[in-house]
Amino acid sequence: MSTPGPPDQDTAAPVWHCRAGAVVGWRDAGVLRATGIRYARAQRYAAPVPEPPAAEPIRATQWSPACPQPAVPLLEAVLGDAMAGLTYDEDCQRLSVTVPVGSGPDDALPVMVWIHGGSYTSGAGDAPIFDPAALVREQSVVVVSVTYRLGLLGYLGGPDGPPANLGLLDQLEALRWVRRNIAAFGGEPDAVTLFGQSAGADAVAHLMVADGAEGLFRRAVVQSAPLGLTRGRAPMTAAMARQASRVPVDAPVSDVVAAQAGVLRAARRFGVTAAMPFGVQYGHAPLPAEDEVDQRWRQAATQVDLLVGGTDRETALYIGAVPGMERVVGVPVLGRVVRRSVVARTTRRIYGDGTDAFVRRHAAGGGRGYRYLLSWGAETNPYAGAHTIDMPLLFGNRTAWEGTALLAGTAWDEVEEAGSSLRLLWAEFARSGTLPIVHVPGLIRVDPIVTARRATPRPTGPPWGSPSGCRSRGGRRS
Repeated sequence: MSTPGPPDQDTAAPVWHCRAGAVVGWRDAGVLRATGIRYARAQRYAAPVPEPPAAEPIRATQWSPACPQPAVPLLEAVLGDAMAGLTYDEDCQRLSVTVPVGSGPDDALPVMVWIHGGSYTSGAGDAPIFDPAALVREQSVVVVSVTYRLGLLGYLGGPDGPPANLGLLDQLEALRWVRRNIAAFGGEPDAVTLFGQSAGADAVAHLMVADGAEGLFRRAVVQSAPLGLTRGRAPMTAAMARQASRVPVDAPVSDVVAAQAGVLRAARRFGVTAAMPFGVQYGHAPLPAEDEVDQRWRQAATQVDLLVGGTDRETALYIGAVPGMERVVGVPVLGRVVRRSVVARTTRRIYGDGTDAFVRRHAAGGGRGYRYLLSWGAETNPYAGAHTIDMPLLFGNRTAWEGTALLAGTAWDEVEEAGSSLRLLWAEFARSGTLPIVHVPGLIRVDPIVTARRATPRPTGPPWGSPSGCRSRGGRRS
């Protein structure tokens, strides 16, 4: 993921003429990029206003700034410097478009819109760990990476304070920008797939039922969404809002970010729900009330094809952050048993049960789609199969990922082999909404949602083979 240069130094700089204006981009690593494009503007704690067409050329040659956010030491220790090279700005409603070299406005390529994760408090669309260049080069798709408001700036609010769901409203404006403009970049506006991981996947699931989202995307990929934490959040959110009300509305943004620590402490007494304190709020625009959302998801099932799933050891990423737990799991023999049990139970509680319900509801609504389970990583690595293990596979940026603790014990050619298989599957779903029934031992299993109550057809191996760097299902890391 290179640092873009000024286009006036490159006579071959690509230019796209779309409704937003003339967009001047840049060339990089076998793809064309248009980065840091404004899709909306917003005052603090206000709904976004779509960016009007520009009279002058739009210089789309800098990465989108990240929303200001506190550091996350746990993620930095496992994922490395995920935000390397990015600036931070409260004015962060930007998106970046990555297209294959040689694509043109008549190509009608599948469009994949990326919503990043980070517990609604961290991350950015243009973080190097989410670089879509490999996906675009290999699969001839158009990828749009969205940056949106986070934390106190985007995901708290309520009836007595700032509006709720501002980050979700940002994402809606980004999707509207895509609808208006993506054809000029070679994308097909009627073939948009929304994909996200973790909190980004939670946002994707809720955009399926958001007012104003109808017709903006045809398919959804929901990766490792903590759907077990979405209900019964109102008391916790109210306690957080009371703490947040102490922060002046016009406080410097650095003070707002610093205040998040106190707001998070206010959530701790609410048990496992506090594992993701910030999030969407039902009954606030653009979402229905909590007691209506199940019916809305059933109604949306026939409108959106679904690929949903996660990793087999999601919470292995967080086990070291639980007070006292690292000492327990370090005890010989017994520690491995405890770790295995805790990871299995918490993965089921936070991710698995909610995904089960989501799949059943989608099938009951007449929707079509697939459920997957990803199981990959070095046997010697405690993060094998953990939350985020799909990210280096989907976004194969070697500079950003090689040498991270998440991939310790795995050679890069093994990452590439597994990653090319995963990128093919995701792109195939974006192209057609259909997938083969796949079981690649040590990587992924994909089954159709609609046949969940029937005898499961025997899995077939895909033509791209089995990655050599995968774990054996019989010898998993505990």
